[in-house]
Amino acid sequence: MTEHSKIPLPGSGEGEGGCKKSLFERADDLFGFGGAPVPADLAKPQAKRGSKASSAKPIPEPAPAPAPAPVVERAFVEPAPEPKPEPAPVASQSAPVETQPAPAAHVVTTDEQAVSFPTKRHTLDRKHLRQQGLIQPDGKVTALLEEFRIVKRQVLLAARNAQANGGGAKAQRVLICSPLPGEGKTFCAANLALAMAAEKDSEVVLVDADFAKPSILSTLGLTGGRGLMDALADPSLRVEDCVMATDVAGLYVLPAGNQTNSDSEFLSSKRTAAVLDRLTQGAPNRLIIFDSPPALAASPAAELAKYVGQALVVARADTTGQSALEDALSLLSHCPDIKLLLNGAQYSPSGRRFGTYYGYGE
Repeated sequence: MTEHSKIPLPGSGEGEGGCKKSLFERADDLFGFGGAPVPADLAKPQAKRGSKASSAKPIPEPAPAPAPAPVVERAFVEPAPEPKPEPAPVASQSAPVETQPAPAAHVVTTDEQAVSFPTKRHTLDRKHLRQQGLIQPDGKVTALLEEFRIVKRQVLLAARNAQANGGGAKAQRVLICSPLPGEGKTFCAANLALAMAAEKDSEVVLVDADFAKPSILSTLGLTGGRGLMDALADPSLRVEDCVMATDVAGLYVLPAGNQTNSDSEFLSSKRTAAVLDRLTQGAPNRLIIFDSPPALAASPAAELAKYVGQALVVARADTTGQSALEDALSLLSHCPDIKLLLNGAQYSPSGRRFGTYYGYGE
């Protein structure tokens, strides 16, 4: 057998210089691949972009923005007061100059002075008061007095609260009214005035505002005279001159005055507010009680409701109907504070009865 080691390889087995050709060189001799001549001098590889060895010119960095000027906070300096001009020298006089007294800090004007009433006192007939079932001034404490003490406490408290809240002169006025005749409004108005007159630091003016059927004077046993309607109709007449002082300390009465067919028109005039203000001018502890006609029988009650701070609507037990009471309250809606007063009740849900405690007698 032929030795495999001596079998010659295809083609020349030796290259130039007697060296054995590589496998690639022998494949090239057999198949003629040929190859692209390799240049003797190879170009040097370019440096990577951004390298330090790069010959490209560096991109100049933008110039830094100028720093803003520092803000200097200026403290507020109060300007110096301008120098006051010196007074011109006063020429010397032979006579001495009198020094004028400094003006008073507050001068009380006529409007701020308290309005005074006539000093003549009219005596209330005590026997007549007893026959009318009214409170006896300076008499014993009775169940009737205790009832109206409770009523007056509520009225006085409401009046003082309204005054503290800026209610003005209206806070000192109270309207006594009822839906229909015969429900006891005059009885309640007179007793409330007598109870308030007993207060130590206040006084009361009872005004007869039932111009069609005045009854305050006859209830108290007094004679007639000029009154509220006369002051409204006559601008030259001062309302305080029509007020009657009584022998009960703190109690004054203002009659209704002469009857007229224009009572509602006079009450709705601009003069009414000025006339009513005169009654309490300079007297913050004075209350005005108006005995008005029934709300559903005459219009003055609704007109007077515009000038008062509170109203007491008298309803008679077992007599006043609900619809009549609701209609009356609607007509008096201009008053900011309306209270109900039950008159002639024979039953008390709480069982409260006055007249025996502490020996109180009728």
